Amino acid sequence: MQLPVKISYRGLEKSDQIDNLVFDYAARLERFCDHINRCDVAIEQTNHTHQKGNPYRCRIDVTVAPRHELVADEKQMDNGTHEPLKKVIHDAFKTMERELRRVVDKQRRDVKTHADTRSPK
Repeated sequence: MQLPVKISYRGLEKSDQIDNLVFDYAARLERFCDHINRCDVAIEQTNHTHQKGNPYRCRIDVTVAPRHELVADEKQMDNGTHEPLKKVIHDAFKTMERELRRVVDKQRRDVKTHADTRSPK
């Protein structure tokens, strides 16, 4: 199944390279959960007026059947690290992978629950 991905940019130019990166990461999400209904990715550069450091933000909204909406929101400052936009996108998708694993485990009832701690009479 092809995952429907919607990418929006705010404060920076649309880039085919970033689009391809997002599509690759989104395809990896399907390995963790095969019943994703929607995946919206918002990439933004919030303030252009800073002298040093332009913060990037990546927010991912995923809807999983039935009735689960997951959000991963990562922010990072451009402080001289290599490719800060790619790093923040990578971090956001890693967070989403963890959330998807948690939801799938919960749906499969793989999450450990505490037994009734009262002693039998």
